[in-house]
Amino acid sequence: MHRMETIIPCVLMRGGTSRGPFFLADWLPADPAERDRVLLAAMGSPHALQVDGLGGGNSLTSKVAIVSRSRRPGCDIDYLFAQVSVDRASVDTRPNCGNMLSGAAPFAIDEGLIAAADGETSVRVHNVNTGAVIEAVVQTPGGRLTYEGDARIDGVPGAAAPVRLNFLDAWGALTGRLFPTGQRQDIVDGITVTLIDAAMPMVLLRAADFGLRGDESPAELDANAALLARLERIRREAGARMGLGDVTDSVIPKPVLLAPGDEAAGLSLRSRYFTPHACHRAHAATGAVGVAAAFLMPGTVAHDCGGPAPQPGYRSVRIAHPSGGMDIDVRLDERTGEVAAAGLVRTARKIMKGVLYLPQVAPQARAAQPLRAAPMAVAA
Repeated sequence: MHRMETIIPCVLMRGGTSRGPFFLADWLPADPAERDRVLLAAMGSPHALQVDGLGGGNSLTSKVAIVSRSRRPGCDIDYLFAQVSVDRASVDTRPNCGNMLSGAAPFAIDEGLIAAADGETSVRVHNVNTGAVIEAVVQTPGGRLTYEGDARIDGVPGAAAPVRLNFLDAWGALTGRLFPTGQRQDIVDGITVTLIDAAMPMVLLRAADFGLRGDESPAELDANAALLARLERIRREAGARMGLGDVTDSVIPKPVLLAPGDEAAGLSLRSRYFTPHACHRAHAATGAVGVAAAFLMPGTVAHDCGGPAPQPGYRSVRIAHPSGGMDIDVRLDERTGEVAAAGLVRTARKIMKGVLYLPQVAPQARAAQPLRAAPMAVAA
Protein backbone atom coordinates (compact mmCIF):
# COMPACT_ATOMS: atom_id res chain seq x y z
CA MET A 1 0.00 0.00 0.00
CA HIS A 2 1.33 3.46 -0.88
CA ARG A 3 2.15 5.56 2.19
CA MET A 4 1.49 9.27 1.78
CA GLU A 5 3.70 12.03 3.10
CA THR A 6 2.39 14.40 5.74
CA ILE A 7 2.61 18.04 4.62
CA ILE A 8 2.33 20.85 7.17
CA PRO A 9 3.01 24.61 7.15
CA CYS A 10 6.20 25.71 8.86
CA VAL A 11 8.11 28.92 9.60
CA LEU A 12 11.82 28.59 10.34
CA MET A 13 13.05 31.33 12.66
CA ARG A 14 16.03 32.39 14.67
CA GLY A 15 15.11 33.42 18.18
CA GLY A 16 18.01 34.94 20.13
CA THR A 17 20.93 32.50 19.86
CA SER A 18 18.66 29.54 19.02
CA ARG A 19 16.90 28.41 15.85
CA GLY A 20 14.00 26.15 14.99
CA PRO A 21 10.61 25.74 13.34
CA PHE A 22 7.61 27.73 14.58
CA PHE A 23 4.13 26.25 14.20
CA LEU A 24 0.61 27.45 14.92
CA ALA A 25 -0.94 24.89 17.23
CA ASP A 26 -3.60 23.90 14.71
CA TRP A 27 -0.91 23.00 12.16
CA LEU A 28 0.03 20.08 14.40
CA PRO A 29 -1.87 17.06 15.79
CA ALA A 30 -3.79 17.85 18.98
CA ASP A 31 -2.75 14.60 20.66
CA PRO A 32 0.61 15.21 22.45
CA ALA A 33 2.03 11.78 21.55
CA GLU A 34 1.21 12.25 17.85
CA ARG A 35 2.50 15.81 17.97
CA ASP A 36 5.82 14.65 19.44
CA ARG A 37 6.23 12.02 16.72
CA VAL A 38 5.71 14.74 14.13
CA LEU A 39 8.27 17.00 15.84
CA LEU A 40 10.87 14.22 15.95
CA ALA A 41 10.37 13.62 12.22
CA ALA A 42 10.45 17.37 11.50
CA MET A 43 13.82 17.75 13.21
CA GLY A 44 15.30 14.50 11.89
CA SER A 45 15.71 12.93 15.34
CA PRO A 46 17.14 10.69 16.57
CA HIS A 47 20.31 11.17 14.52
CA ALA A 48 23.58 12.85 15.48
CA LEU A 49 23.46 15.14 12.43
CA GLN A 50 19.65 15.31 12.06
CA VAL A 51 20.43 15.06 8.37
CA ASP A 52 16.86 14.06 7.43
CA GLY A 53 15.18 17.05 9.06
CA LEU A 54 15.44 20.70 10.08
CA GLY A 55 17.68 20.17 13.12
CA GLY A 56 21.30 21.26 13.10
CA GLY A 57 22.83 18.46 15.16
CA ASN A 58 23.01 20.69 18.25
CA SER A 59 20.58 21.31 21.11
CA LEU A 60 20.51 25.03 20.23
CA THR A 61 19.18 24.24 16.75
CA SER A 62 16.83 21.43 17.79
CA LYS A 63 14.09 23.55 19.31
CA VAL A 64 10.43 24.05 18.40
CA ALA A 65 7.93 26.81 19.22
CA ILE A 66 4.16 26.20 19.09
CA VAL A 67 1.94 29.29 19.24
CA SER A 68 -1.82 29.89 19.49
CA ARG A 69 -4.28 32.51 20.71
CA SER A 70 -4.23 32.41 24.47
CA ARG A 71 -6.87 30.71 26.57
CA ARG A 72 -5.54 32.48 29.65
CA PRO A 73 -7.34 35.70 30.65
CA GLY A 74 -5.19 38.78 30.24
CA CYS A 75 -2.78 37.09 27.81
CA ASP A 76 -2.56 37.43 24.04
CA ILE A 77 -0.85 34.20 22.98
CA ASP A 78 0.08 30.80 24.35
CA TYR A 79 3.66 29.71 23.67
CA LEU A 80 4.67 26.07 24.10
CA PHE A 81 8.38 25.32 23.79
CA ALA A 82 9.65 21.85 22.88
CA GLN A 83 13.26 20.73 23.23
CA VAL A 84 13.74 17.91 20.73
CA SER A 85 16.61 15.59 21.55
CA VAL A 86 19.21 15.27 18.82
CA ASP A 87 20.21 11.64 19.37
CA ARG A 88 17.23 10.22 21.25
CA ALA A 89 13.52 9.91 20.43
CA SER A 90 12.65 12.40 23.17
CA VAL A 91 10.66 15.65 23.23
CA ASP A 92 10.78 17.64 26.48
CA THR A 93 8.12 20.31 27.08
CA ARG A 94 8.95 20.96 30.74
CA PRO A 95 11.49 23.78 30.27
CA ASN A 96 11.04 27.22 28.76
CA CYS A 97 13.41 28.82 26.24
CA GLY A 98 13.76 32.59 26.37
CA ASN A 99 15.69 32.74 23.12
CA MET A 100 12.95 31.00 21.12
CA LEU A 101 10.41 33.02 23.11
CA SER A 102 11.79 36.17 21.46
CA GLY A 103 10.36 34.94 18.16
CA ALA A 104 6.91 34.05 19.47
CA ALA A 105 5.34 37.53 19.41
CA PRO A 106 6.72 38.48 15.96
CA PHE A 107 5.53 35.12 14.63
CA ALA A 108 2.05 35.68 16.12
CA ILE A 109 1.81 39.14 14.52
CA ASP A 110 3.04 37.77 11.19
CA GLU A 111 0.41 35.02 11.27
CA GLY A 112 -2.45 37.41 12.10
CA LEU A 113 -3.09 36.33 15.70
CA ILE A 114 -2.41 39.86 16.97
CA ALA A 115 -2.93 43.27 15.40
CA ALA A 116 0.18 45.45 15.35
CA ALA A 117 0.09 48.87 17.00
CA ASP A 118 1.91 51.90 15.61
CA GLY A 119 5.49 52.08 16.91
CA GLU A 120 5.69 49.20 19.37
CA THR A 121 3.36 46.31 20.11
CA SER A 122 3.23 44.84 23.60
CA VAL A 123 2.29 41.16 23.63
CA ARG A 124 1.51 39.25 26.82
CA VAL A 125 2.77 35.72 26.35
CA HIS A 126 1.57 32.80 28.46
CA ASN A 127 4.36 30.24 28.61
CA VAL A 128 2.41 26.98 28.65
CA ASN A 129 5.47 25.02 29.86
CA THR A 130 5.77 26.85 33.18
CA GLY A 131 2.57 28.90 33.52
CA ALA A 132 4.60 32.13 33.63
CA VAL A 133 3.59 35.35 31.87
CA ILE A 134 6.14 37.35 29.89
CA GLU A 135 5.64 40.69 28.18
CA ALA A 136 7.29 40.86 24.74
CA VAL A 137 7.67 44.32 23.23
CA VAL A 138 8.04 44.13 19.43
CA GLN A 139 8.96 46.87 16.94
CA THR A 140 6.03 47.71 14.62
CA PRO A 141 6.66 51.12 13.01
CA GLY A 142 3.62 52.34 11.13
CA GLY A 143 1.69 49.32 12.36
CA ARG A 144 3.89 46.91 10.40
CA LEU A 145 6.16 44.26 11.92
CA THR A 146 9.85 44.68 11.16
CA TYR A 147 12.78 42.36 11.79
CA GLU A 148 15.24 45.06 10.73
CA GLY A 149 16.99 47.19 13.33
CA ASP A 150 20.20 48.16 15.09
CA ALA A 151 20.12 45.84 18.13
CA ARG A 152 23.05 43.44 18.43
CA ILE A 153 23.36 40.44 20.72
CA ASP A 154 26.52 38.46 21.30
CA GLY A 155 26.49 35.09 19.58
CA VAL A 156 24.50 36.33 16.55
CA PRO A 157 26.02 38.09 13.51
CA GLY A 158 24.66 41.42 12.34
CA ALA A 159 21.88 43.54 13.80
CA ALA A 160 18.09 43.26 14.01
CA ALA A 161 15.04 44.83 15.63
CA PRO A 162 15.09 44.56 19.41
CA VAL A 163 12.55 42.36 21.20
CA ARG A 164 12.37 43.24 24.88
CA LEU A 165 11.30 40.41 27.17
CA ASN A 166 9.95 41.37 30.60
CA PHE A 167 9.60 38.35 32.87
CA LEU A 168 6.69 39.17 35.17
CA ASP A 169 6.01 36.08 37.29
CA ALA A 170 8.56 33.42 36.38
CA TRP A 171 9.74 32.91 39.96
CA GLY A 172 9.04 29.41 41.18
CA ALA A 173 6.90 28.74 38.10
CA LEU A 174 7.72 25.02 37.90
CA THR A 175 8.46 24.09 41.50
CA GLY A 176 6.27 26.57 43.38
CA ARG A 177 9.18 28.33 45.11
CA LEU A 178 12.07 30.54 44.05
CA PHE A 179 14.34 28.37 46.22
CA PRO A 180 12.64 24.96 46.09
CA THR A 181 14.47 23.53 49.12
CA GLY A 182 13.82 26.65 51.21
CA GLN A 183 17.57 27.37 51.37
CA ARG A 184 19.88 29.54 49.32
CA GLN A 185 22.67 26.98 49.55
CA ASP A 186 22.65 23.17 49.71
CA ILE A 187 25.33 20.50 49.61
CA VAL A 188 24.94 17.97 46.79
CA ASP A 189 27.58 15.30 46.18
CA GLY A 190 29.96 17.26 48.39
CA ILE A 191 29.56 20.49 46.36
CA THR A 192 27.91 23.70 47.55
CA VAL A 193 25.07 24.61 45.18
CA THR A 194 22.16 26.99 44.87
CA LEU A 195 18.96 25.35 43.65
CA ILE A 196 16.82 28.07 42.09
CA ASP A 197 13.66 28.24 39.97
CA ALA A 198 13.86 31.71 38.41
CA ALA A 199 12.64 31.59 34.79
CA MET A 200 14.43 28.21 34.56
CA PRO A 201 15.14 25.56 37.23
CA MET A 202 18.94 25.57 37.66
CA VAL A 203 21.76 24.20 39.76
CA LEU A 204 24.25 27.02 40.31
CA LEU A 205 27.81 25.92 41.13
CA ARG A 206 31.18 27.62 41.64
CA ALA A 207 33.60 26.81 38.82
CA ALA A 208 36.46 26.94 41.34
CA ASP A 209 34.98 23.97 43.24
CA PHE A 210 35.75 21.88 40.14
CA GLY A 211 39.23 23.29 39.71
CA LEU A 212 38.07 25.52 36.84
CA ARG A 213 38.61 29.22 36.09
CA GLY A 214 35.11 29.79 34.72
CA ASP A 215 36.25 31.14 31.35
CA GLU A 216 36.90 27.80 29.65
CA SER A 217 35.56 27.27 26.14
CA PRO A 218 32.57 24.98 25.55
CA ALA A 219 34.80 22.57 23.62
CA GLU A 220 37.19 22.34 26.57
CA LEU A 221 34.38 21.68 29.02
CA ASP A 222 32.63 19.19 26.75
CA ALA A 223 35.88 17.21 26.45
CA ASN A 224 36.09 16.85 30.24
CA ALA A 225 34.26 13.54 30.69
CA ALA A 226 34.81 13.44 34.45
CA LEU A 227 33.30 16.92 34.83
CA LEU A 228 30.24 16.05 32.74
CA ALA A 229 29.67 12.84 34.69
CA ARG A 230 29.82 14.64 38.03
CA LEU A 231 27.58 17.46 36.85
CA GLU A 232 25.02 14.87 35.78
CA ARG A 233 25.12 13.14 39.18
CA ILE A 234 24.62 16.48 40.89
CA ARG A 235 21.85 17.47 38.45
CA ARG A 236 19.86 14.30 39.05
CA GLU A 237 20.06 14.61 42.82
CA ALA A 238 19.22 18.32 42.59
CA GLY A 239 16.17 17.54 40.45
CA ALA A 240 14.84 15.18 43.10
CA ARG A 241 15.41 17.73 45.87
CA MET A 242 13.67 20.43 43.82
CA GLY A 243 10.55 18.24 43.54
CA LEU A 244 11.06 17.53 39.83
CA GLY A 245 11.29 13.77 40.31
CA ASP A 246 13.56 11.62 38.16
CA VAL A 247 15.13 14.05 35.68
CA THR A 248 17.24 11.46 33.84
CA ASP A 249 15.24 11.98 30.64
CA SER A 250 14.52 15.68 31.20
CA VAL A 251 16.64 18.69 30.28
CA ILE A 252 15.90 20.42 33.61
CA PRO A 253 17.37 21.48 35.94
CA LYS A 254 20.30 23.04 34.10
CA PRO A 255 23.79 23.02 35.67
CA VAL A 256 25.56 26.41 35.58
CA LEU A 257 29.23 26.99 36.47
CA LEU A 258 29.89 30.50 37.79
CA ALA A 259 33.00 32.57 38.46
CA PRO A 260 33.71 36.22 39.39
CA GLY A 261 33.59 38.70 36.55
CA ASP A 262 35.82 41.65 35.75
CA GLU A 263 34.66 44.96 37.19
CA ALA A 264 37.10 46.94 35.04
CA ALA A 265 35.55 45.38 31.93
CA GLY A 266 32.00 45.87 33.23
CA LEU A 267 31.39 42.13 33.66
CA SER A 268 29.42 41.16 36.77
CA LEU A 269 30.19 37.43 36.63
CA ARG A 270 31.16 34.64 34.24
CA SER A 271 28.74 31.85 33.43
CA ARG A 272 29.00 28.52 31.66
CA TYR A 273 25.49 27.17 31.11
CA PHE A 274 24.88 23.49 30.30
CA THR A 275 21.95 22.33 28.17
CA PRO A 276 22.34 20.04 30.26
CA HIS A 277 24.80 17.53 28.76
CA ALA A 278 26.93 20.03 26.84
CA CYS A 279 28.02 23.62 27.41
CA HIS A 280 25.94 26.28 25.69
CA ARG A 281 27.91 28.14 22.99
CA ALA A 282 26.40 31.39 24.32
CA HIS A 283 23.78 31.47 27.11
CA ALA A 284 20.09 30.69 27.51
CA ALA A 285 18.05 33.87 28.03
CA THR A 286 15.91 32.32 30.76
CA GLY A 287 19.04 30.96 32.41
CA ALA A 288 20.64 34.40 32.32
CA VAL A 289 17.60 35.88 34.08
CA GLY A 290 17.94 33.34 36.91
CA VAL A 291 21.70 33.76 37.20
CA ALA A 292 21.39 37.57 37.33
CA ALA A 293 18.66 37.38 39.96
CA ALA A 294 20.74 35.04 42.13
CA PHE A 295 23.77 37.33 41.72
CA LEU A 296 21.85 40.11 43.47
CA MET A 297 20.55 37.95 46.34
CA PRO A 298 22.92 37.41 49.31
CA GLY A 299 23.44 33.82 50.39
CA THR A 300 23.49 32.31 46.90
CA VAL A 301 26.46 30.75 45.14
CA ALA A 302 26.08 33.40 42.43
CA HIS A 303 26.23 36.25 44.97
CA ASP A 304 29.46 34.75 46.29
CA CYS A 305 30.98 35.63 42.89
CA GLY A 306 31.03 39.32 43.82
CA GLY A 307 27.37 40.25 44.05
CA PRO A 308 26.58 43.73 45.42
CA ALA A 309 24.74 44.58 48.62
CA PRO A 310 20.92 44.47 48.27
CA GLN A 311 19.39 47.67 46.92
CA PRO A 312 15.79 48.46 45.92
CA GLY A 313 14.96 49.17 42.30
CA TYR A 314 16.40 47.88 39.04
CA ARG A 315 20.03 46.78 38.86
CA SER A 316 21.89 45.90 35.69
CA VAL A 317 23.87 42.65 35.62
CA ARG A 318 26.20 41.78 32.73
CA ILE A 319 26.93 38.07 32.37
CA ALA A 320 30.00 36.95 30.42
CA HIS A 321 29.40 33.81 28.33
CA PRO A 322 31.43 31.98 25.64
CA SER A 323 30.20 34.25 22.82
CA GLY A 324 30.42 37.57 24.67
CA GLY A 325 28.01 39.01 27.21
CA MET A 326 24.35 39.45 28.08
CA ASP A 327 22.74 42.34 29.98
CA ILE A 328 19.89 41.65 32.40
CA ASP A 329 17.89 44.26 34.34
CA VAL A 330 16.63 42.88 37.66
CA ARG A 331 14.31 44.48 40.22
CA LEU A 332 14.30 43.15 43.77
CA ASP A 333 11.28 43.33 46.05
CA GLU A 334 11.90 46.01 48.70
CA ARG A 335 10.22 43.92 51.41
CA THR A 336 11.51 40.40 50.77
CA GLY A 337 14.74 41.11 48.90
CA GLU A 338 13.74 38.50 46.31
CA VAL A 339 13.42 39.07 42.57
CA ALA A 340 10.26 40.90 41.51
CA ALA A 341 10.87 41.38 37.78
CA ALA A 342 13.59 41.03 35.18
CA GLY A 343 14.05 41.97 31.56
CA LEU A 344 16.46 41.66 28.67
CA VAL A 345 16.69 42.41 24.96
CA ARG A 346 16.86 39.67 22.33
CA THR A 347 16.41 39.73 18.55
CA ALA A 348 14.64 37.40 16.12
CA ARG A 349 14.57 36.80 12.38
CA LYS A 350 12.23 34.96 10.05
CA ILE A 351 14.42 32.74 7.87
CA MET A 352 11.91 30.78 5.78
CA LYS A 353 8.20 30.14 5.40
CA GLY A 354 6.78 27.23 3.46
CA VAL A 355 5.56 23.66 3.80
CA LEU A 356 7.34 20.82 5.54
CA TYR A 357 7.29 17.30 4.10
CA LEU A 358 7.37 14.53 6.69
CA PRO A 359 7.59 10.76 6.37
CA GLN A 360 4.38 9.02 7.46
CA VAL A 361 5.46 8.46 11.05
CA ALA A 362 2.23 9.48 12.73
CA PRO A 363 -0.52 7.60 10.86
CA GLN A 364 -3.39 9.19 12.77
CA ALA A 365 -2.13 12.75 12.44
CA ARG A 366 -4.48 14.75 10.26
CA ALA A 367 -2.94 16.65 7.39
CA ALA A 368 -2.81 20.35 8.15
CA GLN A 369 -4.69 22.88 6.04
CA PRO A 370 -2.73 24.89 3.47
CA LEU A 371 -1.01 28.08 4.58
CA ARG A 372 -3.57 30.73 5.34
CA ALA A 373 -1.27 33.67 4.76
CA ALA A 374 -1.30 35.66 1.55
CA PRO A 375 1.17 34.66 -1.18
CA MET A 376 4.70 35.56 -0.16
CA ALA A 377 6.38 38.47 -1.90
CA VAL A 378 10.07 39.22 -2.11
CA ALA A 379 10.97 42.65 -0.75
CA ALA A 380 12.87 44.91 -3.07
